[in-house]
Order: sequence, then C-alpha cells, then structure tokens
Amino acid sequence: MMLLRRCHSIAVPCSAPSPPLLRRSPPCSRVPFSLLPSCVSLFSLTSPPRTTIPFLSFSSVNSPAASDNETTEDFPSKQGPLKPGLYLVGTPIGNLEDITLRALRVLKSADVILSEDTRHSGKLLHYYNIRTPLLSYHKFNESQREQVVLRRLQGGEIVALISDAGMPGISDPGMELAKLCVQKNIPVIPVPGPSALVAALSASGLPTNEFTFVGFLPKHAATRRERLMVSANNPTTQVFFVPPHKLCQFLEETCPIFGQSRRCVIAREMTKLHEEFWRGTIGEAKEAFTAHQPRGEITLLIEGVKVSEGETFSESQLENELGELISKGHSLSMAVKLVATGTSMKRKAIYSLALEKFGKHGNTRNSLTDFLPAHYNCRICAIHNDCPNRASIGFAKFCATSGRMETIALLSNLNFRFS
Repeated sequence: MMLLRRCHSIAVPCSAPSPPLLRRSPPCSRVPFSLLPSCVSLFSLTSPPRTTIPFLSFSSVNSPAASDNETTEDFPSKQGPLKPGLYLVGTPIGNLEDITLRALRVLKSADVILSEDTRHSGKLLHYYNIRTPLLSYHKFNESQREQVVLRRLQGGEIVALISDAGMPGISDPGMELAKLCVQKNIPVIPVPGPSALVAALSASGLPTNEFTFVGFLPKHAATRRERLMVSANNPTTQVFFVPPHKLCQFLEETCPIFGQSRRCVIAREMTKLHEEFWRGTIGEAKEAFTAHQPRGEITLLIEGVKVSEGETFSESQLENELGELISKGHSLSMAVKLVATGTSMKRKAIYSLALEKFGKHGNTRNSLTDFLPAHYNCRICAIHNDCPNRASIGFAKFCATSGRMETIALLSNLNFRFS
C-alpha cells in the first residue's frame, strides 16, 4: 500500500525537486520512460528510430560523421602509439560499416593516406571524420609516387595505403610498393579488412577448403584462353574478378572450355543494397545474362573439375589429351600436370608416356627445322641479329635459336611449344 501511494505521488507532476532516489539518470539517454499510476509497469520502453545502413555507392557524406571519441578514444589500443611504416589498410567493399576499429585508428594516426581514388575514398574518410591528408596512388602514377613515398617512410612517417575497396595489393595498386619497402627493410604492416574474394567464397555454396584466386583475366585473347584452360583442369574452386561490361564475353569464352554443365556462382554488389548471388551452370548463366547487362562489381566462382576415383584413360586417350594441350601452348610438364588432375592415374606414369610420345621437351627447338620451310625465321632473332638466316619473318613469340622467350609460336599454320 505504501508503495502504491509512493508511485502515485511520484507520477503527479509538480515543480518540487525530485527525491534524491530519482536523481539517477535513466538507463539510456535515448530511451523515454514514464511512471504509471499503477504498479503493473513502472517503465515504458520504445524502440529507437530505424537507421539506414550507409553504402559506398550512395551519398553517405550527409550522414552524421562519427566523432573522434566514438572511433578511437572510446576504444583505446593496448599496443600504444603506431610505429612508422607502410600500413596496408582494408576498407569496405560497399557497406561503410564494414571497417575495423583498428583501421580507423590507423587512418586517423597516419601522416598521409595513399588512395587509389581520392574522391571515392573521401566519402569514407568524411563519414568517420578522418582529416588525414590524401595522396593519389594508382597504376598510372605508381612508379612516379614510389620514390616520394619511400623518402617519407625513410623519414619516419606513418603511411597508410588503401584501395577503392577491400585489401590493397590484391588486384589493386600496392604490390610493388610493398615489395620495395621489404627490399629497403621498411616495416609493412597489414590491417586486415573486408575482401570480395573471401565474402563471395563463404556464401557461394561451392567447396571452400581449396580454391584458386585468378582475379582479372589478361587482356590478350590467346593468354586469356590459356589461363582459362589451366583453370578448367584444376580441381579447386576458381575465383575470378569480372568487370560487368565483360561478363557476357567471359561466359562466351568459358563455355567451350569448362563445359556448359559446370556449376558457377555470380556474386554481384556484395554488401550493398542490391546484393545478388546468382547460382546455376555456366550454360544457364550465359543465357540469363545475355538478355540483360548486369551492373556493379562482380566476383565469379566456378567449381573445380571433378576427379572420379578409379577413372583411367587409355594410352591413346592420354596421348590425344597431351598432344592437344601441348599444341595449345602448354609445356610438357604443364600438360602432364593438367591431365593428371583430371584422372586418378599417377603423374609419373603419365609423364613417362609423354616422354615416350613427345620427347623430353615436347616439340623441341631442334625439331623446328623439321617442320618449317627454310624462309621462316622468328621475329626475335631478326631483331637481335642472333639468327644466321635472316629472311622473311614469320609470326613468332619464341626465339628458336636463342631461346629468349617461352611461349606459343604460330608458324606456317602449325602450333608449337618450346621449353
């Protein structure tokens, strides 16, 4: 009864000072409360307003920026001040909230931030109220910036390197600078963060215990096809970065090499508003994406080739497989390796057969004269004056005389591989 009376007396508004017992601040300053006349419930909680998760692809610069206290001072580091060196800092791949407290502390503490695109990175820095100076660092000025950055590092500065998204140096600028710092005994410190590679793998539904990260394919068609052939014969999950405007071309080239029934996953706009995971076969993907051009960053995964236990090839089948791979540009050892991944046969047995059928080097330099007319000569020999018979020049990327390069030579409509 006394408690009821006290509750009633507290609920009556008055100008008198509150009793000392009620001077304690509420549990959360944002949560309104009211004391009711009855003792059924003394507090009424209301949920805070729903907030929109910021994305890099949207205009997030008008969102309230986090204060210095919220990012660093509220979460002090136990490691003490940062030591001078190059810090490779992972940044969000789409969602601005996907950044670590350590990354924010490094970006705030650095003397300068190297950025692939200063305008793009400016959104992230503005959102978290980071005022560290930005310096552009991309593939077009990488060599020019290296010495400038190196002098600053040798002077004891803290330099942070970020890319537009994810970890720098992985299909992004930064690899050469990291190598240079290692050579000069300058500390290179990784600050791990989001990765499109790992994010796509984890949600793909394909095997993740082993995988091969290919990244972006080469520009030249012949080199691109050779890379796809290597991936097609690999038993691990293959991961590619594909620009959206080249997805249809990628699927066109992949279908005949991997086969239409191979499973694939197309991860698009990960962590953003329009995130999509498309799953199916390569043939189905070709039909689906030919009709409409996709947008946004794409990570494409293809399952590895399935190796059936006990599957063996006849000698003629092995010879045909090896011959086809050698004619398409693979060395003898690489051809043996690729054939071995597609069967349970031991690589040693396949290699012995390859030596018997194709010789130690497959198509060797000495065998070149057995197939080519006398007037054919390689371009490299003609340029370097290494060949005694400088006549008309056929198309070649390998110098048969000097052995300067190891790639495919296309002469007189015949495919050769020299190793």
